[in-house]
Amino acid sequence: MFNSYTTNTLEYDAGSCINCGKCSTVCPHAVFSPGEKVAQLADPLACMECGACQLNCPTGAIVVDSGVGCAYAMMWSAIKGQEEVTCGCGDNYCCSPSPSILQLGKKK
Repeated sequence: MFNSYTTNTLEYDAGSCINCGKCSTVCPHAVFSPGEKVAQLADPLACMECGACQLNCPTGAIVVDSGVGCAYAMMWSAIKGQEEVTCGCGDNYCCSPSPSILQLGKKK
C-alpha cells in the first residue's frame, strides 16, 4: 500500500541539474537546498508534490506527479477563497481533470 509519509512521486536527476537554485527558492518545504555543484535533496520526504520545483526547473531534472492529494486540495481551496479544505477521491479537488493550479495565469 502506498504511504505518502514514507514515499512520494518526486524524482531528481542530479546529472541534469545546472545548480540554478530555482528549486530551493520555490519549494515551500525546503526539500531542495543549494549545493556546491548541484542542488541537494535536503528532505525528500517533506515533498507535498505541489509541482513548483518541476515547473521552475529549466533542465527537467525534477519530475513529480503534481496535482494530486492534499497539497492540490489546499492550494485550490485558497485560490477559490474557500475556508474548508476537503481531500480524497470523489470530491472535485483531488480527482478532477482540471489544469494544474500552479500553471494558472501562465501563458500556454
